[in-house]
Amino acid sequence: MHSPYLCHKIDAMMPMDGRLNHPVWQKAPKTRRFVDVIGGNPGLYDTKAALVYDDEALYIGFWCEEPFPHATITERDGLLWFENDLEVFIDGGDSYYEFQLSALNTIYEVFYIWQDVYAQNGWHQKAEFEILSNHALTFGGNHDRTGHYFWRGSHPRGNRWVYRNWDFPGLQSFVHIDGVLNDPAHVSKGWTAMIVLPWAGMKELAGERATPPAEDDVWRFFLGRYEMLPINGEQVSVGWALDPIGTNDNHYPEKFSTIQFTQRLLEV
Repeated sequence: MHSPYLCHKIDAMMPMDGRLNHPVWQKAPKTRRFVDVIGGNPGLYDTKAALVYDDEALYIGFWCEEPFPHATITERDGLLWFENDLEVFIDGGDSYYEFQLSALNTIYEVFYIWQDVYAQNGWHQKAEFEILSNHALTFGGNHDRTGHYFWRGSHPRGNRWVYRNWDFPGLQSFVHIDGVLNDPAHVSKGWTAMIVLPWAGMKELAGERATPPAEDDVWRFFLGRYEMLPINGEQVSVGWALDPIGTNDNHYPEKFSTIQFTQRLLEV
């Protein structure tokens, strides 16, 4: 396991865009190059991220090398993993959150609650997580409905309640294309993205943790990227992440990357 990524506090105002050319993003430590989510080999295209925060929100920047940026899905909560996307998962212990973003700035987001703690932790008493009225689905991870994992997936905790109607309060996202989108005749440099996650929207994930985090607080995040590569006449799906999960099921919060927060201000 690699050492934690150190997320610094900032006191500078940044433009709300996806260009990532503000001094904060130039000074913030970038992650190492993303690796294959299963085997850990370096990703074919370079992908890096950086995280900073202030008293209001967590900010995540992504730099994606991509010679032919591609995205066509415009419907919010469309199934972005069938194209190319960036992904952020946040582990809440007994819950976790999934966010996906395309180069068209289309968003997909889902909130998950582990069924083994749903009743005793009082989730059923919260209107936004009542099962029937919110049309909650059951989910066993990416191995759900396959082989002997058919009913409960491969994770030891089994199924999760899935809330596709849940939206992260105050979330914002921004994208910048350094090149041309959806044009295989033009070679682009890639694209960058900025995601803003207000601490006020983290209450169902934070548990007893402080928001904003206290010095040396540790959270677990999955920072990933999925790409459909045209190879030998077929579309081949590959996944790259800050740390490998070791399986094609990335719904393993205990394997997410470690993010350590410091209140020491980033020098800009």
